[in-house]
This record gives sequence, structure tokens and C-alpha cells, in this order.
Amino acid sequence: MTATSRLLALLMLPVLVLCSFNLLADTVEGAPKALHLLDYIGADYPPTVQAGQVVDESEYREQVEFLGVLQGLIAELPVKPEKAELEQGISSLRKAVADRADGSQVARLARQMGAKLAVAYEVSQAPIITPDPARGAPLYAQHCSVCHGAQGAGDGPAGVGMAPPPANLRDVARLDRLSLYAIYNTLGLGVEGTDMPSFADQLDERQRWDLATYIAGFSADPAAAKDSQRFNLADLARQTPGEVLAAQGPQAAATFRAQRARPPQVKRGPGQLLDYTAATLDKSLAAYRNGDHDQAYDLSVAAYLEGFELVESSLDNVDATVRKDTEKALMAYRQSLQDGLPVTQAQQRLDVAKAKLKASAELLGGDGLSWSLSFISGLLILLREGLEAILVLAAILAFLRNTGQQSAARSVNLGWGLALLAGLGTWALAAYVIDVSGSQRELLEGATALFASVMVLWLGVWMHDRRHAAAWQDYIKSSLVGGGGRFGFAVLAFFSVYRELFEVILFYETLWLQAGPAGHNAVLAGGASALVLLVGLAWVILRGSAKLPLALFFGINAALLCALSVVFAGHGVKALQEAGIFGTRPVPFFDFDWLGIHADAYSLGAQVVALLAIVVLYSRSRMGEKRRLQAS
Repeated sequence: MTATSRLLALLMLPVLVLCSFNLLADTVEGAPKALHLLDYIGADYPPTVQAGQVVDESEYREQVEFLGVLQGLIAELPVKPEKAELEQGISSLRKAVADRADGSQVARLARQMGAKLAVAYEVSQAPIITPDPARGAPLYAQHCSVCHGAQGAGDGPAGVGMAPPPANLRDVARLDRLSLYAIYNTLGLGVEGTDMPSFADQLDERQRWDLATYIAGFSADPAAAKDSQRFNLADLARQTPGEVLAAQGPQAAATFRAQRARPPQVKRGPGQLLDYTAATLDKSLAAYRNGDHDQAYDLSVAAYLEGFELVESSLDNVDATVRKDTEKALMAYRQSLQDGLPVTQAQQRLDVAKAKLKASAELLGGDGLSWSLSFISGLLILLREGLEAILVLAAILAFLRNTGQQSAARSVNLGWGLALLAGLGTWALAAYVIDVSGSQRELLEGATALFASVMVLWLGVWMHDRRHAAAWQDYIKSSLVGGGGRFGFAVLAFFSVYRELFEVILFYETLWLQAGPAGHNAVLAGGASALVLLVGLAWVILRGSAKLPLALFFGINAALLCALSVVFAGHGVKALQEAGIFGTRPVPFFDFDWLGIHADAYSLGAQVVALLAIVVLYSRSRMGEKRRLQAS
């Protein structure tokens, strides 16, 4: 059996069922696997028989064996009116193979039966969010090129000596017998008996669809996509180019190949992202009911990070209360899975979450944001995220200027300058080299926020220790600013700016897609307005601080930085919760996002720890000050 033949062998389709809860539970194992085997037979039987004669005996025997497995799967499916017709279809298919019928006839019977099976048991074969091959390109380079080669010809360095060798993804005849859904399925489950692994644990559903479209591009002519004919997304996912060729001719098949490799991005608005969240939550509950608690939890995390979180900023600008209520409902459902609650309770929480998602979708609209909402979102994203970084940088720079250490400001400027480069580099890597998943994004944001919390607290206490003239003179004499102090300032400036810039880039990338071409100018105008406001705020803070007495200035800066330490601690823990690192524990408390205050025991606990650290460190500082006074 060749490597390409194994692309569809012995696989079970992932849960792509957008139907009722009970039906999901019934069909998650049987119907999708049966559909997979039908796809396999339709793709791999034709080369085994020519003119009524078997030309590949081992491959033919495998087709017969899989037909037996398929018949058993059909027999075990839940009873439905269409089941008898499916059982008759499998009998006809087995007879055709036994009679060594022409390959095109068997392939047609298999595809027809697969279509009936998918309809009868409501197996979705199409992605919810339109796949993007641009997102798939770095995934291919990261996960596939080492075996399949940079151009998909199966000539990667790691493929040397593999038996069977890696599939040639540029084989047009072979790819024409595969649907986009079949490629997606192989990426999710791997290929048994080969070195092709499953990527289900490394790539979420959306990433696998993106990668599938990129792989489909190896056998497509991009120029054919300019044809006036348009195929819808569902057909691009479930049909094969061979079927289009037989029905509509070579030109239509070439157009189909090109369009499934780069599906028209007709829906990129909030509605599509929220639909993705709701559908993925349905799959999560189905997995939970079937006892796969880890998969259920992972799906609940993906539903939030790859869907709802990407519209949070826009929703906040319309109705922050709805955003908070929806987020809490999603987290409550996720926590029910982690706590192992009964399925009925998890179902109740899911129903609440989906009702909140529906309310959010109604507020945002389906396909795009209005001009005014695009402008407001562009303004508030940069203003909200940039203000924290501005406060930290302005405090450090004002401190250095007021104390006559302007030369040390170069270290601070170097720190935030490197942060800008690092932020842009991270965006470039995520866009063109590797794909940063939602979980990785939140993990990085959470870790950076917690580190910044520690650094800001350090600086606040450091300033408090030197708020008096005598202490400051001692510090000047020790020339700490010339060594470790400068390095500390540079590190703090870097992480303060990098954390905010990383989040700004993420939000603006999502907002750009949601706004659409008509709203791009509004997004840019909002961002430019926010930049002007931030520069003005920084100027006011720096100028105002110059007129303050040294002791008062140090005290204000120290208090500000310690407050930011508490804020960062809350933000950091919340980001780690969103990444699914640990769960949530809602408590009766108020929410204030700008201060990092969330009604959650873990988040509040981290802030309490930060407050206790402030109390301990400041108490130590005061005791040291008393000892100095007594000694003098």
C-alpha cells in the first residue's frame, strides 16, 4: 500500500457535527468513521482495477476488507428512516467491487452513499470559519516540510528511507480524488501504518482547515481562481475536483482546485467567529458525554480563544456588561468540565453560554462592524493597552530627569525600542513563519504580565527607598545607575511595552478583519487618534512631574508603580486562565478590567499576594529608614 493510498486509511473523522446533543453522542463514532471509509474507497479503488482485471492485488484485498468493516459500521448506526437505504447501498457497493467494476463507477457509488450518510446523520464536512492558506503556510513549514518537502513533492530530508515514503502532495490525479475535508481529516488523525502523525494535539480545528487549503494549493493553478464562476464554501470542502471535472468540464475543475486552495473570504465578521465558538462548544459537550474529558476541555478552551476572545474588544465598546456576562458564562461551562460535573449540569451551563453568545452576535451584527464602531475600537484598543506602558515609561523617565541622571534614559529608550522590534518580530513570525495559537498567545501574555508585575513592584520599592534627599545622595555616590540599575530600567521598559504591544497587534489584526475594507480607514483613524492622545498624556505626566518636590515625586511614582504591579498580577492570572492553564473560581466581588480586578478567587488571590508583598517590602524599607535615622 503506497503512502498516498494511506492518506485516507483507517481514520476516524473528528467531531464536526452541528446538530442536537443526543445526535452528536450517537454519531460521533459510527457515522463519521463510515464516511471516512467511503471516502477512502472512492479515492483508492480506481487504480486497483483496469478493464475488469485486478492490477494491484494487495490494494484490492484491502478494499474488500474495508468494505466488510464499513458494512459493520452501517449496521451499528442508530435507527433512522434512511438506514435501510444505506444498508442497501453498501450491498451494491460490495457487489460492484466483487465484480471488479470500473473504478469510476465504484467511486461514484461510494461518493453518492457518503453524501446520503452525511445528510442522514448530519455530519458536517465544511469549516465554520473560512480557511486561510496564508495561515496554513507557516504551519506547513513548521510541521510538514521536513518530510514532504518545501514544495510538497515528498522529498523532505526527514523522508529519506521512510517506508512508505512521504506522499507527493503535487500529484494532481491523486489530489483530484480527495476532498478538502479528507485532507483536513488526515491532518487531525494521522495515517496508521506510516510515519504520518496526528496533529490533533498540536493544531486546532481552524488551523487544520487552514493547512488543508495550503496543501490543496500544491495541485492548483492560482490563475484559474480569477474565473467568474464561484463555488460556495460547503462545496469546496466536501466535493472533489474529479467530481467537478466529470460534471462541468476541465475549466470548472481548474477553477474549483484554485478556489478550494484559496476560498473566497466572504465572511470574516464577528458573526462567523461567534458561530465558531457555539459550534465548538457543542463538540466539547459531545466529547464530554462520551467520556473524553480532556478533549472536551481542550475544545472549550479553543472555542473561547479562537472565537469569542477575538471579538471581546469590539463587544466591550458596544456593551461591556454583555461582554463580561458572556465571558463568565463561557468560563463557567469550562469549569463544569474541569470539575467533572454531571452532563446535565454541564448542558445547562452550555445553554446559558450559547444564549449569551447569541445576544453578543445580535449586538455586533453578522458580517462586519460599522464605521463608528471600527473607529471607536481602533481608538480604545491602543489607548487602553498603551496607557499602562506610558505610565511606567513616563515614571522612569521623569525620575531620571528629576534626579539628574538623563544619561541613564538611553537604557530605557533602548528597552522600549527593542520591545517595539520584538513585538513586530513576533507578529511577523506568527504571520509568516509559525502560527501562534490562542493558548500560546495567552500563555505568553500571562507570563509577561506576571514578570512585569514583579519588575514594577521592584522599581516602586526601589524608588520609595530613595525618596529622601539623603538616601538619594547615597545612591548617587554608589553610582548604581551606571550598572545594575540601568539594566533593570531597560528590562522593565522592554517588558512593559512588549506585553502591551503584543496584545495591541493581536486585537488590531482581528479588528482589521472584522471591519472589512469599508472600515479600514476608520480603524487607522482610531489608532492615529489614540497615538496622539498617548503622546499628549506622556507629555503632561513628564512636565507635571518636573514641578514636584523630590520626596513627593518619588512617593507618587512609587505608589503608581505598586498599583500597576497589582493590576499586572490580575491581568496575568486571567490570561493564564483563558489559556486553560488552570480553572476559574468565581466569587461575589466587583469587576474592573482596567485595574485588573476580576471576580475570581485565583485572580484576586494573585493581587492579594502582590499587596502582601508591597506591605512586607515597604515595612522592611521603613525599618531600614528608622535604623539609618538612629545611626545618624
